[in-house]
Parts: sequence; C-alpha cells; structure tokens
Amino acid sequence: MDRLEEDEDEDEDEDEDEEGLSSMCKGERQRVISVKTPALGKMTFRRSTGIKNQTEVVEFVFLGFSGILYGHIYLSLVFLAIYLVTVLGNLMIFIMIQLDSSLHSYMYYFLSHLSCLDICISSVTVPKIMVNLLLQQQTISYNECMAQMFFLMSFRGEQKRPGLLAVITLDLHACICKPLHYSHLMNTKVCTVLAFATWIWGFLDSALQMALSTRLDFCGVNQIHHIFCDVPPLMKIACNDAPINKLALQMAGVFMGGGPLLFIISSYIFILSSILRIQSTTGKRKAFSTCASHLTVVFIYYGNALLNYQRPRAGYSVATGTLVSIMYCVITPMLNPLIYSLRNKDVKGALKKAVESWRKSEHHHSAFKIAR
Repeated sequence: MDRLEEDEDEDEDEDEDEEGLSSMCKGERQRVISVKTPALGKMTFRRSTGIKNQTEVVEFVFLGFSGILYGHIYLSLVFLAIYLVTVLGNLMIFIMIQLDSSLHSYMYYFLSHLSCLDICISSVTVPKIMVNLLLQQQTISYNECMAQMFFLMSFRGEQKRPGLLAVITLDLHACICKPLHYSHLMNTKVCTVLAFATWIWGFLDSALQMALSTRLDFCGVNQIHHIFCDVPPLMKIACNDAPINKLALQMAGVFMGGGPLLFIISSYIFILSSILRIQSTTGKRKAFSTCASHLTVVFIYYGNALLNYQRPRAGYSVATGTLVSIMYCVITPMLNPLIYSLRNKDVKGALKKAVESWRKSEHHHSAFKIAR
C-alpha cells in the first residue's frame, strides 16, 4: 500500500511539472513587479515567465526632471503660469479675429487656426507635467503614453504647423506679389480646404506613427530621457530594431517639414523683391511689419525643431534635452500670441478697440448703478 501511494504521489508531481512546463511555453504565468526608487518613483513591470523570459512595460518613467529633488511645487507653478498665458493669449487672438471686422482677412483666418493649434499642444503636455511635479512621481502608463504621443503629433506634427506657416506665406505672396489676382487665387473655399487639409493630414500621419510605435518592444526598459512621450525617445529605449519606424519618421520630417520650409524661403524671395518695389513708404512699412511677425514665428519654430530633433549623439545631457523640449513644446506656443500682438499693427489696433469698448461698457454700467 505504501508503495502504491508513493507511485501516485510521483505521478501527481509529474503532472504538475507537465502543467507548469506547458503554461511556461504558452507564456500564461505572469506576475507584476513593482520597484520604488526615491528619485524616479514607482516602476511597474509585468513579467511573463516563459522560455524567452520577456518583460512587458506597464508604465514609463520620465527622467527629464530626475535631477531636481526639491522645489517641485514652485516648478509646477511656473508651468501653470506658462499654460495660462498660452491659453488666454491664444484665446484672445482667436476671439479678436472672430469679432473684429478689420481682422476678417484670410491671413488672420489661418492665424486663428494656429492659435487653436497652440492651445491644443499645451493642453496635451503641460497638465501632465504639472500633475507629475505635484505628485513627485514622474510616471505615465503605457496607454496614456500612446494617447499623449498621438495627440501631440496630431497637433504639433512636423506637417501641421509648417503647413499652416506655408499657407500663411502663400496668402502673403498672393497679396503682395499679385494683388490684382488675389481674389481669384485666395477665396473662402480655397482657404477652408487648405486649413482643414493640414488638420486631417496631421491626424493621419500621427495615426501611422502611433501604429508603428505600438509594435516596439521595450524588454523591461521603461526610463524615457524626456518630459513627455514622443516617438524618438521611445525608439531609443526599444530593444528591437525598427527600420520602418525610422524611415517613416525621417520621411515625415523631410517632406512635411523641409518641403514647407523650402516653399517659405522661395516665396519670401519674391515677397521681399516686391516690397522693395513699392513706392509708398507707408506701404513698405506695413508690408514689412506683417512679414516680420510671420518670419519671427517661422524662425522660432524651425530653430527649436532643429535643436529638438537633430541632437548630437554624444555630449548631450538630460538637462539640456529637457530645456530644449520645454522651449519647443511649452514656450513656443506661448510666444506666438505675444509676437503677433506686439508686432502687428492690425492686432494691436483691434486689441485697443476691445479694451476701449470694455472700459466704456464698465463706465456705463457703473453710471447706471449710481443713477439707481
């Protein structure tokens, strides 16, 4: 009897070993591993115990502010101030363009789209940065990272902002170089199609980039040398080679970023030559003032984009990369309304009229209260 019981126990052990081996081969046994560090916060992995012993990343850790151990609350207040200035400034530009009849031109129509774009870009990145700073936990889940990357590329994509800047250049070229044919070249239908084509193309390109990014394997490495989710930082920590991802990113940068830049440069050669032929000093000054605001925005965008995406492989610290990223995606959207409101006479005139009408309404309202 004892011998039979021992044989049965051995059979049960063999069955358990076979079941364990089959579950390992199928990759069914998983356990969640959480590691907490004082500088980076909590890091979570889902470990799959199988033959390949793969580790699936559940969340990512941003290293952009890892060197800052104190003052997170004050830093979050700085980002809050930048965010409020960006949203309120661009919203002011958008509302003035819609309400003031002197700004009902096609150039300001495209500028209103640019203001909406800046509000969306800031809303994708800055709130998450502030929350992470307040919680002192620089983490983001995998799904949130993919969603942030999709909307960031949709609004900031290498084709949308350059596309809108190129369309504004086209409007300036038609207005200054071919004023007699302006009404035929630029009409409501053409401008609407051009504006919304940049939005649609941006969403299509970001959908393609995100679909390719979901195929990346990270092999347990979840530390991103950045302050938000973007394609290049994710490709750097991926453990599998992704030539298609690199090719798609380079093609988008060359054709959708370089193409509009070449168009802007070539158009401004003709624009400047036409301005120099204007006889009136007032006309020259007004044309130069309008072009100066647009050129300033172009230089700021392409300068920051070049620093952000064409970084040297060696001698580039995390702190420097964080500063460049902040300039590119946080500071630039804040500067656009300031540039157009300070350098553009039409916008300044509309702003003065809005302030004067508000003062008059307040004066009438206070006088009515006193009369009562």
